[in-house]
Amino acid sequence: MARATAARLVTAVAEAQAARGGASVVLTGGRNGNALLAALAQAPGRDGVDWSRVDLWWGDERFLPDGDPDRNHTQAREAFLDAVPLDPARIHPMPASDGPHGHDAAAAAAAYAAELAAAADADGAGGGTPRLPVFDVLLLGLGPDTHVASLFPGHPAVREEERTVTGVLEAPKPPPTRISLTLPAIRSARQVWLLAAGEDKAEAAAGALAADDPFEVPAAGARGRERTVWILDEAAAARLPASARG
Repeated sequence: MARATAARLVTAVAEAQAARGGASVVLTGGRNGNALLAALAQAPGRDGVDWSRVDLWWGDERFLPDGDPDRNHTQAREAFLDAVPLDPARIHPMPASDGPHGHDAAAAAAAYAAELAAAADADGAGGGTPRLPVFDVLLLGLGPDTHVASLFPGHPAVREEERTVTGVLEAPKPPPTRISLTLPAIRSARQVWLLAAGEDKAEAAAGALAADDPFEVPAAGARGRERTVWILDEAAAARLPASARG
């Protein structure tokens, strides 16, 4: 699944660059996200992309010190970032807990929102609601509890409608303090791809595809403006009706 998704992502990025000159991708961490990045680093067609014209953002981050092995940015660097010729100025990690905002997750989230707004203004996308750059592909891993990014079922962060980025406190999964894009920010992307592999994701995938309440099932609220793509392996798709399998 990781190799197939990597090939698909290379194609999507190349098409975005052909149409608009650059491309913007929002990365995800976790088991499936990191497997995808490792596969992307080795993808046969990866040289068909001008990586120096790709902006990389993150959908969420564990609010830990810079370089902590549990940070999505650290894992992405090991799996992918150091393997391709990216422009460092176009890599946009979320703030760390030992950065200028200290342990204030809300201030760190506000700073990332400001960076997103500045990028929106720079590429001519400013003035919209919310103020965000145009994300060509936004990647999300599906949690066994149906969480996406760091938006957990029943957590107040899922209801955030005004901000593009929010600090997440007392998350039910360690570490308890995180930073996350909100559902309105996720929904601004042209395409949202949800990744799930393994039988431990089967119930969550089936439930999310049938649900309509993002507060209880956050993955149900993750939609792209132009396209929403679910990418599952056989085990994760085991509980889907036959009509839902592509």
